Amino acid sequence: MSHTSTLSTPSQRVSHGQLNGILFVGLFAAAVTRLAALPAIAGLGISPLIVGIVAGALYGNTLRAGLPAHWAAGVNFSARKLLRIAVAFFGLRVSLQEIAQVGLPGLTVSVLVVISTLLLGTWLGMKVMKLDRDTAILNAAGSAICGAAAVLAFESTLQSKPEKSAVAVGSVVLFGTLSMFLYPLMYHAGWLHLDTLGAGLFFGGTIHEVAQVVGAASNVSPEATHIATIGNMTRVMLLVPVLLALGLWLARQARRDAGRRAGPAHAPRKLAVPWFALGFLACVLANSLHVLPGMATQALNAVDTFALTMAMTALGIETHIAQVRKAGPRALATGFILYVWLIAGGLAITWGVQRVFA
Repeated sequence: MSHTSTLSTPSQRVSHGQLNGILFVGLFAAAVTRLAALPAIAGLGISPLIVGIVAGALYGNTLRAGLPAHWAAGVNFSARKLLRIAVAFFGLRVSLQEIAQVGLPGLTVSVLVVISTLLLGTWLGMKVMKLDRDTAILNAAGSAICGAAAVLAFESTLQSKPEKSAVAVGSVVLFGTLSMFLYPLMYHAGWLHLDTLGAGLFFGGTIHEVAQVVGAASNVSPEATHIATIGNMTRVMLLVPVLLALGLWLARQARRDAGRRAGPAHAPRKLAVPWFALGFLACVLANSLHVLPGMATQALNAVDTFALTMAMTALGIETHIAQVRKAGPRALATGFILYVWLIAGGLAITWGVQRVFA
């Protein structure tokens, strides 16, 4: 008698386990989304992505033992492959027309802030704070570009460990939330010496998450909020060239390291150009050309936010707090110094750009 009808193959068991793991992360992310919608949390500008990684980390470090081992493949899929797909579709939130509204001054502020913060953060983290390369770059990326979404994009390119992303996201949450209260206070106290355009460029060019940008700039004026939001989206657009540059740098570093070793066992890992960065650019172009109806774009953005929440939740589940503690204080100190730089350096950049283009 044949038993093929009652016995499943190992590949089938893995496939079913992966599906169960993905469904588990999806249900978890759905609960996280509802939690993030509570007024007390939404009012602070904390996105579902942030709530997801925190809730996932709490689960991963307390109840993870109850998760079936064969579901781990689904959790890993959500934290890796789904993440790349979601980052690509993040480009539907940006259009070239919007970026053109802030013109050359807005683009200049964004480029200077992103490049200077990335370079300073990477050097400071590795050389001064003695962080490992990936943790230093992830902290710099979260501060320089667009908060948690940038950390996710860089994590995927670096192929780093989940706890390193968790450390970077924690820094983004802390200082980005502080910006929502500090920036309007500084503006109304007259400390910034910026007009409405300058305030919009400064807020959008230096605050981490778009929700935090809106929360801060809405205390200035609707016009400043509009400019700040577009400025922040301009920084998001810079993900593409920065990720391509990072991929080339990592590949060169891998070849150099391999040259110091002997034998085929130490052949460098080939790091291809991150395809999701090209997907991101394709989505930006599609949004700019209005390929999709407005309702379809809104629906895709909602689905994409949920997919990113799933990815962050999965990263949280895979995060080990004991490993976070090792780099936590030094990474937080790095984030604080970068935050001071974003305020002081970003203000100087905004002043200088406005004077040049006046």
